[in-house]
Amino acid sequence: MSSPRDRGKSLMESSGSEPPVTPSRYESQKRRDWNTFGQYLRNQRPPVPMSHCSCNHVLDFLRYLDQFGKTKVHVPGCMFYGQPEPPAPCTCPLRQAWGSLDALIGRLRAAYEENGGSPETNPFASGAIRVYLREVRECQAKARGIPYKKKKKKKPTTEMSGGRDDSSSSSSSSFNFS
Repeated sequence: MSSPRDRGKSLMESSGSEPPVTPSRYESQKRRDWNTFGQYLRNQRPPVPMSHCSCNHVLDFLRYLDQFGKTKVHVPGCMFYGQPEPPAPCTCPLRQAWGSLDALIGRLRAAYEENGGSPETNPFASGAIRVYLREVRECQAKARGIPYKKKKKKKPTTEMSGGRDDSSSSSSSSFNFS
């Protein structure tokens, strides 16, 4: 079984006797995102090598991407602020949607480690990135008048309890992913 670090690379490597494996949509997007971020760092003045990349570079990249967004985010002074479906157009900016940024960071976080980066130094896994994404989510939810509700985790059911909620079980669940 391949490790998560090698999973993306193994899709692209094949021996001469096997036909090349077409990468999944996720793997293709992850590679495209990784290349885009690398190009962004190379275009900085002075260029930033990946080994010197910090969470500040990642935050700057996320802010840079806002100019290409397609999600209307009303500013607090807009008469449509807080309305999920405004009746008329306005001049509020288009931004990247929170869900798109969250998915992008997940792919870049995985790509960083697959390309030799250490989990301990992963700039995409920084607390500052989580705080930024939370602020974007809350800001966009307020601007649209739609509160963000975190999905509740389902409690795992066991065969012995027959799917019933057992009152003697603890309230916290632990999962073992191996």
